[in-house]
Order: sequence, then structure tokens, then C-alpha cells
Amino acid sequence: MKLHELKGAEGSRKKRNRVGRGMATGNGKTSGRGHKGQKARSGGNIGPGFEGGQMPIYQRLPKRGFTNINRKEYTIVNLETLNRFDEGTEVTPELLLETGAISKVKAGVKILGDGSLDKKLTVKADKFSASAKEAIEAAGGQTEVI
Repeated sequence: MKLHELKGAEGSRKKRNRVGRGMATGNGKTSGRGHKGQKARSGGNIGPGFEGGQMPIYQRLPKRGFTNINRKEYTIVNLETLNRFDEGTEVTPELLLETGAISKVKAGVKILGDGSLDKKLTVKADKFSASAKEAIEAAGGQTEVI
């Protein structure tokens, strides 16, 4: 292979379409916008959900339910995840973050009772499910709410 034989990958070199630069370009005169009408005007385009003046569907449909703006979303950790730590370790949200067990602490960490725990651990978290607390204490560990 020589320098003069090199070619760009298929579709890697695209030329920008310059509209309004004469009839020979194929996009002269009306510049691909057609004749008159809302879409032919500058700034004349409609937003998503616009239905030609008819009441949009998202406004016609009844709204139901309630969204609590003060809702707290917890990062959940299952018991089986805690098996990665050594016997007697103090498991904190910071340790879970460092080891990659969780990607971020939202409003706090909640330990759920999915799986089984074989090690004696001291677990510090914001919330525990009843089954998780039971399983940790059954394995000889301790739970502490922070």
C-alpha cells in the first residue's frame, strides 16, 4: 500500500449541501422549501404535538394520578451483592461506591433481602427491608441505620 492508494472509508467524506446557490446546484430558487406556506417561511415551523390548531392529544386526554415532587429514590443493593466483602467488613455507602457495587448514591442506600448472605458483616445504610435485616443478623452481622 502506498500513500497515493489510500482512500477514505465509504461515506466518510460528505460535502455540505449549500442551498440557495443557483439552479445548477439542484437547490436554488426556493432552496428545497417548495412554494409558500408555513414551512417555506423563515422561523416558520411547528413544534412537536401541534395538530394544525386542533386541540393536541396530550391536552385532550384526561390527566390522572399524582406525582410526589418530594419523592426519595434510594439506590438498592441486594444481599447477594454483599458477599463480595470479606468477613467482618464494615459495609458503608462509600465502600459500595468504591468497589463498584453501586454507581451512585441517590437519596441513600437501601438493602433488600434478595439472595443469601454467608458472611458476618456490619452493614450501614439508610434503609433495610425486614427480610434483609433478618438475614444479616441471622448470619451473625449487624445493621446500622445512618
